[in-house]
Amino acid sequence: MRDDEGRRGTTSDDEGGGQVPQDDERWQADAEFVEYVRARQHRLLRAAYLVCGDLHLAEDLLQGALVKLARQWDRVRDEQPDAYVRRILYRDAVSSWRKRRHEVLGLAPAWDAPAAAHEAEQVERRLDVLRALDVLTPRQRATVVLRFFEDRSERETADVLGCSVGTVKSQTHDALVRLRAAMPRVDLETGGAR
Repeated sequence: MRDDEGRRGTTSDDEGGGQVPQDDERWQADAEFVEYVRARQHRLLRAAYLVCGDLHLAEDLLQGALVKLARQWDRVRDEQPDAYVRRILYRDAVSSWRKRRHEVLGLAPAWDAPAAAHEAEQVERRLDVLRALDVLTPRQRATVVLRFFEDRSERETADVLGCSVGTVKSQTHDALVRLRAAMPRVDLETGGAR
């Protein structure tokens, strides 16, 4: 419903007392965005966490990326919203490190103590990986997460980070050298112990 000046009108929701938008097309787009976020939020949060190593910062990065996506939803929803939100996520992560010093107050795991010995080994390995990722520069960390966690090609990684394929190759090489030095017991090619 539109008023005399052409503005979108609302009607009163008799049961809830709230306002319900009458523009069905806009409501449908909002529902599509909500469904998109629900379907992908956990995977995006995990990727953000791997890039920055801090759960609270990862949540902030993801929230900012989703806000930017929401502003552009009408334009990108039929194209590649995954690529768009990941590009924002990784670029904002690298930018945030440039703007302020990256501090690690402590590496306290966000999970309970393991119940069995094999779980303790998994937790120890996870902590080793997190510590090793902390020795990487922000760009190297983003490159490693994109290439190996998300299994992106060099070209896709370059597109997301806004750099050349050659930069991705050199960042990956330098990152693997640093990771091998930080984790000498782990074979980075197979993921197993040496």
